[in-house]
Amino acid sequence: MATNNTRVAIIAANGGMFDAYKVFNIATAAAASDKEVGIFFTFEGLNLIHKEAHKNLPLPEGKEHFQEGFEKANVPSISELLEMAQEMGVKMIGCQMTMDVMVSPQKG
Repeated sequence: MATNNTRVAIIAANGGMFDAYKVFNIATAAAASDKEVGIFFTFEGLNLIHKEAHKNLPLPEGKEHFQEGFEKANVPSISELLEMAQEMGVKMIGCQMTMDVMVSPQKG
C-alpha cells in the first residue's frame, strides 16, 4: 500500500486539448516516478476519456497552430497519452452523477 506522499490525485473538469495534455502529462510523469495516480473526470473532463470525443478535442481559439507544433516536436497524441496512462496503471474514475446528467433525453 502506498503512503500518503506517493499518491497523486488529479481532477479533470475541462475538456480541451490543452487540458488533456496537462492532465495526462502530470499523470504519466507521476506514474513513471512510481506514484499511485488517480484521475477523477467530471463535466467536460469526461471528454478526455470518451471513446470518440478524445480524438477531436478543441484547441483554444487562435492556438490552432499548436497542433502542427505538437506533431513536429513528436509530442504523443492524446490517444497515445491515454493509452500510456492506462498501461502505467493510472486509475481513471468517471463521475457517475455527471454521466447521468449528460445523457440526452430519450424521445418518447
